[in-house]
Amino acid sequence: MPTAVTHFKTNIYECLEALPRYTLDQLYKEPATCLAIFRLLPSLARQFVMSLLFTQPINSPVNLTKSDLRLWVKNEEAALTKFDEALEKLSKLSIMTIDQYGYIQMNSEFRERFRDCLTGGGSHQSFGVPCKKPASDRPDIAFLDRHAMKQWEEILHFMVGTESMSQPSAAVLKVVTRAKLMKEGKDKLVITNKGFQFLLQDVNTQVWAFLIQYLDIADELLQMNVVEVLNFFFMLGSLELGMDYSVKGLTDTQKQLLDDLANFGLAYRRKKGSSRYYPTRLATTLTSGNSAVVSSAVSSSASTTTGEDGATEQGFIIIETNYKLYAYTESKLQISVLRLFCELQTRFANMVYALITRDSVRKALKHGITANQIISYLSSHAHPQMKKRIPLLPPTVVDQIRLWEIERNRLEATEGYLYKEFRNQGDYEMVLKYATNHGFVIWFNERKRMFSVTEEGHEHVRSYIKKKIAQRKTNGGGGSGVGTPNHQNNGSPSILEFLDIEDERKQRISW
Repeated sequence: MPTAVTHFKTNIYECLEALPRYTLDQLYKEPATCLAIFRLLPSLARQFVMSLLFTQPINSPVNLTKSDLRLWVKNEEAALTKFDEALEKLSKLSIMTIDQYGYIQMNSEFRERFRDCLTGGGSHQSFGVPCKKPASDRPDIAFLDRHAMKQWEEILHFMVGTESMSQPSAAVLKVVTRAKLMKEGKDKLVITNKGFQFLLQDVNTQVWAFLIQYLDIADELLQMNVVEVLNFFFMLGSLELGMDYSVKGLTDTQKQLLDDLANFGLAYRRKKGSSRYYPTRLATTLTSGNSAVVSSAVSSSASTTTGEDGATEQGFIIIETNYKLYAYTESKLQISVLRLFCELQTRFANMVYALITRDSVRKALKHGITANQIISYLSSHAHPQMKKRIPLLPPTVVDQIRLWEIERNRLEATEGYLYKEFRNQGDYEMVLKYATNHGFVIWFNERKRMFSVTEEGHEHVRSYIKKKIAQRKTNGGGGSGVGTPNHQNNGSPSILEFLDIEDERKQRISW
């Protein structure tokens, strides 16, 4: 399975664990949120919650210690590891904590609302407000699946640069640029390394990654309440597919949010001001934890042939040792992805013939796509006939792709600051020793009395040099024991004096 997007949150756990205790308590006031988070917990953590939920009154502590809970699992290394992970997860989410006396404490807000969720108590509308009268022209599930796939794949098409695709909404543009899935090219946005890795994820992971990044934008740029946004995400995950719900129970923030989610394919509205909305499968399966069902169900409903967009879950790529690639698909999205690192030769009714060449791979590498990502994509989308072979991909093709990457990485460029024109060897060695001891040195040349330091280390080295200048001025020009300036050097200033009269020059150092 493809790895997660580097430096890009794809797991809602990471988002929730970073929230302060107060925010989590606000989230737990909604039963739908409690249910959604419960579904996302590991199985052992869910067992602990259910076992302790009804054992004591809500405001009373659970008279059990960590040692007592440990007796509920097998005394085996694997079981104890899962036990520690479950308690750690519950603790980070502030669902269960251990007090100063060693007793397990369950969050009272979570406990009360989750009880209401399971027993049907409370007068809340946490699970949406169904319309009293269904619309006469209510869309069916197949229509909602097609809408969801169309909207979501428009985003993916835009990322891979499919021709004749319209520009997505402003919210989508903010997300893809803020998350660095795309960057500014010569005349348009182009996909990045993270963007290509994003394409390798399953649909459920992609949606959550998008929503989490949207959450950051909603908080910083759109001034939306984080609690309201998260509650709405979790509420969508609890709604029934095919039902119509009223917008009357939504806050102003959530109504604004609904418009953006409709552009993402998570909801459907006939028009922007409509009083009804319909959650799609992308939304109702957010907390199901079964991404395979999401992909296959949406894809199968979105098309009736194996060639349409998204209907390639079984694998469609065959590669030969002569770098010829055959893709049995009609999907414009998959063809656009292949175009990122292949040269398309011929397109048939249900197949594309392409070549993996040095120029095509180098073009992908220039956009930040790595050799491992190309190989991972080819492996994950390999045709079932390819999967019968060991190894899966021809070694000659895999090795050559990696060699083309190494070919580009013979030189490595690093941003830094160059220090030169030291008046004597003593000054040079003194400053170089300081920079080396602190791990700031990138490169040095002792013969020319030159060295470069990292951007982070430049300010430290600069401050150190100024400190030495101040010490020498205080001593009336006398030496400090190391690197005493030679004032008879034709009036040429030392680097220790040079920083006082001229700004430094930032240079790119290559080696």
